[in-house]
Amino acid sequence: MQAAEKKKTDMAEMYQKVAYSVDNTPVGHAFSCVRAGGMADPRGGLAMSGPSHGAGTPRRNLYGRIGGKGLRRSLRTYLEEDLERLSLGAVGRDVNPGREELDLTRFFGDRDIWLEVGFGSGEHLVHQALRHPGLGLIGCEPYINGLAALLGKIRRAGCGNIRIHPGDARDLFDVLPERSIARAFLLYPDPWPKKRHHRRRFVTPEHLGPLARALKPGAIFRVATDIPDYVRQTLQEVPRHGFAWLAEGPGDWRVPGMAGCPRATRKRPCRRGVYRII
Repeated sequence: MQAAEKKKTDMAEMYQKVAYSVDNTPVGHAFSCVRAGGMADPRGGLAMSGPSHGAGTPRRNLYGRIGGKGLRRSLRTYLEEDLERLSLGAVGRDVNPGREELDLTRFFGDRDIWLEVGFGSGEHLVHQALRHPGLGLIGCEPYINGLAALLGKIRRAGCGNIRIHPGDARDLFDVLPERSIARAFLLYPDPWPKKRHHRRRFVTPEHLGPLARALKPGAIFRVATDIPDYVRQTLQEVPRHGFAWLAEGPGDWRVPGMAGCPRATRKRPCRRGVYRII
């Protein structure tokens, strides 16, 4: 009984935020280059479930909520007036059946681009946009209530460096140019707690392989979750796709907090760690 309780406590104490860096380019003074023998270079190809790019991409089921409770008139106005203007355009199969790559310079010029997958109501995305006005940011979210909430925050904040994909992240990965994203965030994703649903989680080959292809050398991928079993799957799956943990000590994952992310202020365990693609 004591061993089981200790195991549960240890899992709860594991990091909540996981940062990932791509390729073998140093990302800063806190991290050193890590290379393990026998690991596949994602630039040469990763094992994925089905084609990752091009017109042969498989049709997919989108799990999770698309809509919630009815929208207030103001939120409907944001969707009607702002969503098309701030969208990336030809991402979905209906408007881009050939899966042609997006021209991101059309939206951001030569600026570095950060990506957030599943931005919720957009607090963190807007926080980063205001904090880093010289960057371009892409938010990906299929939940219509979250999209409307983000559009309202963008209006009030007046930030002009955000673009949105209102749909499945896998469709976006199909058309992102290789090595185009300088940083990516996955903050408090849907936990899919039932074992038979674990394959729906983001930390699976279907998502991690295409994401690795889109990340620049030296890019960072940050993941936050307060679900111990999601931590377990993250630790298992991410290294299989060429990522190596860069944490140098317990302090790298025991420090709580994620600026601009309201859920990070809750009383659930809050930890961080670091990975790099090799």
